[in-house]
Amino acid sequence: MAKKSPSVRRAALAASTVAVLGLLTACGSDDGSAAGSPQTLSGTAAPATGDHGTDSASASASASAGGTAGDDTTATATAPSSTTTKGGATPGGGTGGGRCHTSELRATVGRNDPGAGQENFPVVLTNTSSRTCTVRGYPGAAFVDGSGKQLGPDPKRSPGTPATVTLKPGRSAWAGLTFSNPEISGAHAATPASLLVTPPDERDSLTVTWKGGQVPVSGNASSVRLTVFSAGSGV
Repeated sequence: MAKKSPSVRRAALAASTVAVLGLLTACGSDDGSAAGSPQTLSGTAAPATGDHGTDSASASASASAGGTAGDDTTATATAPSSTTTKGGATPGGGTGGGRCHTSELRATVGRNDPGAGQENFPVVLTNTSSRTCTVRGYPGAAFVDGSGKQLGPDPKRSPGTPATVTLKPGRSAWAGLTFSNPEISGAHAATPASLLVTPPDERDSLTVTWKGGQVPVSGNASSVRLTVFSAGSGV
């Protein structure tokens, strides 16, 4: 067999290197995303956000939740994370300013204010930390039964314009959770044990005992909707 010249061997080596690089580019990163494309959170649950944050958790959450203010998209809760900042510190390590983290908040559901066949509940987040922080956009939410299984589809976002709500220690912000009364709409209903609430741009959720009765889970008029956060407790 004739020996290949050095120039032919170099050309073959270059071609094989290009092929290997092409395969690596197509395969993407270890998490299965294609190289150059935005990463998304794993699984189907993600926090809802009305603002694109600057840290990796916010960026991934925004990409997964999809869209900003005014989008009729789903608002879900929650995906576990190892990047959520704990203990009341800001991402930079400070003790003041920046968004409120799940560990710094308490979630409650206020009194129903029904009207025209609609059930209207305020979902309230209260700053329990010793620093001032902010919330902006939509919460994530999911009704669950006693075993933690989600009931019904993810809530949708009502059109709205997010505004940054500054929460001093002890102050609150609220978002509206609304749905048609199942007895009037004819939707299939269930009685949740709890409501999971994820603060904007966070991944960890807060659990609130649900005392609001039946909620629509399937069929016509089964949509549950959420509004953007406003200052106060919604009463």
